[in-house]
Amino acid sequence: MIYDQKGRRKYLTLAEREAFVAAAAGLDPSARTFCLVLTYTGARISEILALTPERVDVDAGVVIIESLKKRRGGVFRSIPVPRALLRDLNEIHELSRARPRTTRGENRVWRIGRTTAWSWVKQAMESAGIVGSHAMPKALRHAFGIEATQRNVPLSVVQKWLGHSRLSTTAIYVDAVGDEEREFASRLWHNLT
Repeated sequence: MIYDQKGRRKYLTLAEREAFVAAAAGLDPSARTFCLVLTYTGARISEILALTPERVDVDAGVVIIESLKKRRGGVFRSIPVPRALLRDLNEIHELSRARPRTTRGENRVWRIGRTTAWSWVKQAMESAGIVGSHAMPKALRHAFGIEATQRNVPLSVVQKWLGHSRLSTTAIYVDAVGDEEREFASRLWHNLT
């Protein structure tokens, strides 16, 4: 659901999303790249925390996310991200030098826990002036879904990027009021104002 039980939205508007990206630019490099990957992939915070260097494919222009909510491991999805972000990831986290390690978790791009990840996102939200129940990491996931559907990305592609099993889950993002719907409504108001 994109609204909570009190009818408050649980997603960021386009302006809030842009403000979040701008605020993330002021964070330390590791926090910045974490917040931007979260923003540009629509992935869950735990999925970003599990990201390893070999799943950042700079040449293909994608980040490969393991879907952690599936009943089995090894289910991956690739999500295109801006080339500048891939360059930053490679440079800041030295991905091309990273060697696979045998100990689980040692080879992650960010070797932090959920608490630190949450605090980075919260810090960027506060710097962007985003407050309320939607000032949380999941709001970035919802914003990604809404933005993609409003920009006419096919629902099946949004479903793939978000890792949804059912198209009906992805379809909730179509219900958000976007620019196109406001344009339709403004035509009704035109004669009333």
